[in-house]
Amino acid sequence: MQDMTTPSLRRRLSSMLYESMLLFGVLFISGWLFSTLLQQRHALYLRHALEAWLFLVLATYFIWFWLHGGQTLAMKTWRFKLVDLSGRPVGIWRATFRFLLAWLWVLPGLALASTMSDRHWMLVLIPAGNLLLWALTIYLDPQRQFLHDRIVGTRLVNSTPTAKPKAATGAADPKST
Repeated sequence: MQDMTTPSLRRRLSSMLYESMLLFGVLFISGWLFSTLLQQRHALYLRHALEAWLFLVLATYFIWFWLHGGQTLAMKTWRFKLVDLSGRPVGIWRATFRFLLAWLWVLPGLALASTMSDRHWMLVLIPAGNLLLWALTIYLDPQRQFLHDRIVGTRLVNSTPTAKPKAATGAADPKST
């Protein structure tokens, strides 16, 4: 029987922070490979292709991990996983739709901030407000799931660590002979 309790908001946000640090390395290496293989000498040269490549890398990272065990590296560390509403692993369409909807954490705030005439602090404050509002959507759901999980039909649930098999008792210790 699987534990279907929802991790706390604090644990989920901590996992996101940890995930962002891991993704920095993944995106750095991916960007380096792109610019090296395509001999990108200027930041604006092939800029849209680089953005599409990095989006594809992110999509592959999340969708692959969600399909293979329901946990990204950070979710394994913080001991929770992604499942559907009945507790089964998610399929490719659900994982893809969840990945796309998760962009609502940042895109509306960035779009609104870019329309402001004063771009200095608004580029930080408005997306930060968007993040805060999106995180608070858990209080609209009885199981405390994020809005994109509610729409897609997925859940983040606590996962228990698998027990390691015990060593056979009575085995001779090789160091004692």
